[in-house]
Amino acid sequence: METQIGTIREQARQIIAFLGLQASPVGVCLVTEIGPQDNSRMRLQQHRYCQALMKARHGETISLDASGIACLAAAATFGFRPLPESLKSGQGLVGFGIVSDPEVGRKMFENMPSLPQGKISHLELFPLEKAARIPDIIVVEDEVEKLMWLNLAYLNVTGGERLTGSTAILQATCVDSTIIPYLEDRLNFGFGCYGCRESTDLSPNETVIGFPIRYLSEMVKALENLSQKAIPNSRAKRVFKKIIHRNEAST
Repeated sequence: METQIGTIREQARQIIAFLGLQASPVGVCLVTEIGPQDNSRMRLQQHRYCQALMKARHGETISLDASGIACLAAAATFGFRPLPESLKSGQGLVGFGIVSDPEVGRKMFENMPSLPQGKISHLELFPLEKAARIPDIIVVEDEVEKLMWLNLAYLNVTGGERLTGSTAILQATCVDSTIIPYLEDRLNFGFGCYGCRESTDLSPNETVIGFPIRYLSEMVKALENLSQKAIPNSRAKRVFKKIIHRNEAST
């Protein structure tokens, strides 16, 4: 176990180095056992899940449970509390200005992947390079170009099958990047959402992806290979610079 955790920490550092991430990949444990929470983890109160991720990506080790989670939609996603009628009906999204037709909002929540009520006791989140236990899911928030390479690494690992992203442009961190990877055992990507962009430091050119821990080792190997040629060549933009130089020379 300790050897495996040490390997995970090292692989996290490699991901940061290969991609130039500005913050940490986050390990997320969906804890099913009922018992006392680890006192070494800060127990958050009145925080949204996306805010818990923000704290973890910037170095904090924390836990979040039904009493501490502030977002009603995320609470339902994790099976902490039922979805309130105001959201279930779609009227809540009309109030936020996200949709104009409550039926659209109703459909978005009707199709929301979620855990059964009471399945997990709490969530534990931590910077992956400081992991003290093996996470279920890894969530990465950063610039789109950097996450593109993670998607490509996953594609290399899974044999070249085209990737599918599932999102309602709603619940980008809790559903899209955590619950879908957990339930469907795959990487998922999206474009962020109203909530995480309003409530956290996620910048306009950043988004979020999540994938199960079992893919980590092979993805790091794929990233190492990509970092030898594909990533530096793409970032150098030599082909683009040639056309700019040619255009300038012809004027």
